[in-house]
Amino acid sequence: MSTASEERTARKALKLEQEKNRIEQMCTYEKEYSTFANICGIDEAGRGPLAGPVVAAAVILPKDSRILYVNDSKKLSEKKREELFEVIQREAVSIGVGIASPQRIDEINILQATYEAMRTAINNLDVKPDILLNDAVTIPMVDIKQVPIIKGDAKSLSIASASIIAKVTRDHLMYKYDEMYPEYGFAKHKGYGTKVHMEAIREFGPCPIHRRTFIKNI
Repeated sequence: MSTASEERTARKALKLEQEKNRIEQMCTYEKEYSTFANICGIDEAGRGPLAGPVVAAAVILPKDSRILYVNDSKKLSEKKREELFEVIQREAVSIGVGIASPQRIDEINILQATYEAMRTAINNLDVKPDILLNDAVTIPMVDIKQVPIIKGDAKSLSIASASIIAKVTRDHLMYKYDEMYPEYGFAKHKGYGTKVHMEAIREFGPCPIHRRTFIKNI
């Protein structure tokens, strides 16, 4: 008869094997376009909030990269995202980040501001990508081959890595804004339209990082 400890070890080994298989599945697009030298995943964080910037990330991973537990950032705990943020930064060939401010979002609208942040992220890479794997969008005014993938942050290791970089970078910014404007609770809701956040806007009025075009009906 096997002991409880042997069973635990076997369960752990099985879980690890399943995770390796899941990550291998997430490299389907990377394998499909493996003739391209530098494959870059692109994603953004913060299109929906009422406050704060939209942040885009561009990530080029080594061809043989298989970072376990990487997933769409929304499916990960904050602790896991922070851990993976460090691992991706260590492993990546290059990472570029682009940020569009709330003022810029109000000026040109959220979609155009997102595209602008994505172009900045690409330009901030140290290595020029040969192909872009994008989460669902085609970025205008970019002369690199693009592959838009619906729900790409759950299907591509490169896009999922970009989604983690974008989300954690944005969260760190929102913690700083929380120190500057503590009455709004940015550390908790990251600028999204929660009940507490909307009540704070009604009570204190907007602060400099609120998107005026997003809060006109509050």
